[in-house]
Amino acid sequence: MNPRNQILIAMAIAGAGAAAAWGWSHLARWRQKDPNEVERLRRLDVNRRGRITTAEIVDLLEPELAGAATASRPFMVIYKYQVAGVTYEVSQDVSALPAALSASRSLALQTASIKYDPKAPTNSIIACEAWNGMDTPSDRSHNEK
Repeated sequence: MNPRNQILIAMAIAGAGAAAAWGWSHLARWRQKDPNEVERLRRLDVNRRGRITTAEIVDLLEPELAGAATASRPFMVIYKYQVAGVTYEVSQDVSALPAALSASRSLALQTASIKYDPKAPTNSIIACEAWNGMDTPSDRSHNEK
């Protein structure tokens, strides 16, 4: 094979590699999930694999009513729980979870159930789309009927 053909083959391989890398990077960006979807998937994963323990709801941070941007502000439930002698204090935005949002408004300084990842106890939820640890006794009796 002469040197000219070798150079052409090398250039063709390099061009194909560059085109493949460009295509892969655009595909990866196109498939990227938005932050809300990533959070939803995290909640569902903790729900699926998590262990249940008791937590104390420490505080509720509600968005202020002034201004038009309040719909985009989070409603945070701050809670603390203990796993293996370590106390964790965390928060969760429950704005996207209507059932949890309505239940949380009356539960400041009350106890609730949470689910946490046994491999990473800081990764916890107090509610998700399929589970709510803030059910009140009246909610439980209504669900049992």
